[in-house]
Amino acid sequence: MTIIETQRLILRPCEESDRDLFCELSSDPVVLEFFPFSRSREDADAVFDIIIRLMPENGFDLLVLVLKQSGEPIGFSGLSKPKLAPFLPQNAVEIGWRLSARHWRQGYASEAGAALLRHGFERLELDEIVSLAVYNNHRAFAVMQRIGMRPDPAGDFDHPDIPATHPQLRRHLLYRLSAAEWRRQQMQAAKS
Repeated sequence: MTIIETQRLILRPCEESDRDLFCELSSDPVVLEFFPFSRSREDADAVFDIIIRLMPENGFDLLVLVLKQSGEPIGFSGLSKPKLAPFLPQNAVEIGWRLSARHWRQGYASEAGAALLRHGFERLELDEIVSLAVYNNHRAFAVMQRIGMRPDPAGDFDHPDIPATHPQLRRHLLYRLSAAEWRRQQMQAAKS
């Protein structure tokens, strides 16, 4: 079971009490601006049931972001193994996040992302972590850049799981960060 603490957050595995937040984020049109669909309560509940019942591979849980000060859950984040061959290598690990819009612009996604990178590179001993988003999702790219990830234009692709009814959401940009580059960044930050 993965539990990570940051200055303002606790990242912990999903619990039954997180169901309403999951449903909220699965249907909020602001949060889902760059997704081809929203989920009904019934569909979101079905997906959440799968998440809560599956035993995730160690370190690859869907984690809930909880504010330390208030105990309020505000979103989800985690590391996952996307199945996007041939666009990503078979062993690729992706970092992602989804927060309630009322908690945007406060640095929580960057704080959680930085902690997950540390977890991935130090505890899971990953060689690389990637992230991807729709080509014009500038908020996501800003978080990726703040946590030290770099664009890889040669890896950009049209996402095969986006239906043809949403061509504006097909193009995805790829960001990467290697363990070696992350360690260099940590050393430079420590010297500052």
